[in-house]
Amino acid sequence: MSLKTDFICLVHYHEIGLKGRNRHSFEHRLRENIQRSLGPELKAQVSRISGRLLIVLESWPDALTAAGLVTRIPGVVRASCGFRCVQDLDEICRVAALVFGLSEPFVSFKVSARRANTNFAIDSMQLNRIIGGWLGERFPEKLVQMREPDLKLCVEMVEGAAFVYGHTLRGIGGLPVGSAGHVVSLMSAGLDSPVATWRIIRRGATVSALHFSGRPETASTSEHLVHQLCDLLNRIGGVHRLCIVAFGAYQRQLSGLVPSELRVIFYRRLMLAVGNRLAELYAAKALVTGESLGQVASQTLDNIAAVDGVAAFPVFRPLIGTDKQEIVNQSKALGSFEICSQSHEDCCTLFIPRNPETHAKLPKVEALWQTLPVDDWLEQIMAQLEVTEFGL
Repeated sequence: MSLKTDFICLVHYHEIGLKGRNRHSFEHRLRENIQRSLGPELKAQVSRISGRLLIVLESWPDALTAAGLVTRIPGVVRASCGFRCVQDLDEICRVAALVFGLSEPFVSFKVSARRANTNFAIDSMQLNRIIGGWLGERFPEKLVQMREPDLKLCVEMVEGAAFVYGHTLRGIGGLPVGSAGHVVSLMSAGLDSPVATWRIIRRGATVSALHFSGRPETASTSEHLVHQLCDLLNRIGGVHRLCIVAFGAYQRQLSGLVPSELRVIFYRRLMLAVGNRLAELYAAKALVTGESLGQVASQTLDNIAAVDGVAAFPVFRPLIGTDKQEIVNQSKALGSFEICSQSHEDCCTLFIPRNPETHAKLPKVEALWQTLPVDDWLEQIMAQLEVTEFGL
């Protein structure tokens, strides 16, 4: 192209900008995550400019590709594709015309200009009038429309350069992965736990996923689905490993040692006890589950308290106030719905009582727990743990 411009993708964030003295470390983490996501193929340079990150690329298609990639990265609120040029009005207007050409078809537009400081003599309102007037003269078929235009042409005067763009994609927001510590997430092949895991990753945590298979009492179908879910979640990064426990034999033993109405509570307690061991092993600071208050019998307040009695770490429940339809909608948006909808058997279907307890008494549960060979089971489970590392 004849104009002296760079193809760019501007990465905007929000929460990171509120971090005060810690802001630099969050920006650095986000920049690293973006650079890793772009890979070597795009030959992109990622740097920080005032209040955002800048990606310089070699072509317009590369800029569009970069925007599509970075909007899936936690911490990114939106990504804008456009051009960088010198702070010269004639040059800015010519680049604005170039953005017009790449934005077709559209009918209406507005110009939204801002300058980061007074080093550039013309203020934002004047820039809007000058650039908008120039475009109106050369594109008389286009209508100026201040509210909800088809095209919002942005011009930013930042650090000695002009950034002109009109193509913006919305990101997922949140905080950069790796900025909030490590957790162990109990993940089934159902709808809830992948969404809960996604939410905790979006808040900056990294994850060791823990799946309880019904093997040898069921087939291993759920394990294959959870592998797919981990691959899906790793599009935004954050899943360090998947740990699989063949849990069916322990459920069978528990079903013969505790009253039938308490089976599910004891299954859940043993799961959290395994989560404790993994958290110690991988230096995690919390456990994560996909429970929603009152959704099933094991998720009443009394039963949650009875299960949490064995937890040695905080237990996060990102979906606790969420109803099933909200979870389904988020699962579809995430892309996990089709995976989770495939037919499968897992440990959740094994040895389930007809009339489960909904208001378990913690002292009774604790007393019975003390009679069980829990330490022996945990040693066996950890010795037989099946781990897949994802190499992040």
